[in-house]
Amino acid sequence: MTATSKLSEAQTMTNQRTMSMSRALAFFALSLVINSAGNVLTLVTSAKIHPSFLGAAFWTAAEANMGTALHWNLFWAFLIVGFLTSVLNAILIHHWEWKRVIGNMAFMVPFSALIQIFEDFFTGKYPQLYVGLPEAHGVGMVLLYVALNFLGVAFIAVAISIYQRVNLVLHPSDDLMQILRFRYFKGNATTAMWVSYVPPFLMAVFAAIMTGQIVNFGLGTLFAFLFQGSITGWADKVVFPHLKHQALDVGNDSVMSKEE
Repeated sequence: MTATSKLSEAQTMTNQRTMSMSRALAFFALSLVINSAGNVLTLVTSAKIHPSFLGAAFWTAAEANMGTALHWNLFWAFLIVGFLTSVLNAILIHHWEWKRVIGNMAFMVPFSALIQIFEDFFTGKYPQLYVGLPEAHGVGMVLLYVALNFLGVAFIAVAISIYQRVNLVLHPSDDLMQILRFRYFKGNATTAMWVSYVPPFLMAVFAAIMTGQIVNFGLGTLFAFLFQGSITGWADKVVFPHLKHQALDVGNDSVMSKEE
C-alpha cells in the first residue's frame, strides 16, 4: 500500500462515525459508571487493609496523592489534574483544540462527581443505603479485598476500552493514552498505557516531596501498570466486539496504524 493510500485510509478512520448518538450516549454513560466504580474500589480496598499494601490504579493513586499534598478533595484533584493533562494532549497533537479540551472537561465534571459519590458510598457516608466496606480482618478478608482491587483495575480498563471506541468525549488521561497508542505506537495499547504513566509518576514524586510520604501505591498499582493496557486491548475485541473506534482523531498530521 502506498503512503498516499495509507493516509487516505487513516483519514477515513479519523472522520467516520457509524453509530447513532443515542447508542453512543448509552455506551458512554455505562462506561462512565464502570470507570468511576472501579477507581473508587481500588482506593477504598487499599485503605481498608492495615498495613496498606494494595494501592490504587496508577493515575488514581497519583491524583489522590496530589490532592493530599495540595489539600484538595478527590473532586478537585481529578478535575485540575485532568485539565493539565488536556494541555499535555494538545502539545502531543501539535495544536490546541478547544472542542477537544471542552470535551475532556465535559468528561471530568460528571466523572469527578461520580468518584466522590462512589467514595462516599463505599466508605459508609450513606448508611441508610450501605454502611460501607469494613476493615479487613483475617486472611480471608485481605484476599477478598485484593480480588476486589484487581477487579477495580479491570473495570477501569474495560471502561476505557468502551468509551475510547465510542469517542464522544474522553477522560484526559485516556485521551493521552489514545493519542500515544494510535499516533506514536501503531495501535499498541500496552505500550501506550505504560508511556502514559510518566505524568502520574512525576505527580507522585512531587507529592512525596511535598508531604514526605506516598500512599495508595502498592500491589494493585503494580497490577494496573502491568496489565491495565493489556486488558483494554483484550476488551476491544471481547467486550461489545462490534463496537468499533469512532471518529478517531490523534492529530491531522499523523498516519495512524491500528494493531490487529
